[in-house]
Amino acid sequence: MSDQIEPIQENKAEISTTIPTIIYVLYLANFILPFTGLIGVIMAYVNKGEGNFLESHYQFQIRTFWIGLLYAVVGVLLTAVFIGWLILLFYAIWIIVRCVKGFKYLGKQEPMPDPTSWMFG
Repeated sequence: MSDQIEPIQENKAEISTTIPTIIYVLYLANFILPFTGLIGVIMAYVNKGEGNFLESHYQFQIRTFWIGLLYAVVGVLLTAVFIGWLILLFYAIWIIVRCVKGFKYLGKQEPMPDPTSWMFG
């Protein structure tokens, strides 16, 4: 008989957050390297449907791309008047905040609380 006490192991399997992390990084890299955001949204579409907490992150990332594209296009069209520059500044801050929030919840291995939000999630 063994008198050793074995440590209790959790049954919770570790889910890899590598792909969603890469997508958030691609969105941020889009400020320096054009079209990395497009690569990121394609990756999000390809990987969605896994049925775990990452599903909300992929939905959040897809919405981040499309809503961000809308903000960017409106901002560029309105640069002829001063308001366009303000919209583009808002867009840059908006992308950064959404990605940072995504990193935060990925680090905790939690779903995004409101992946369909237009603002910061």
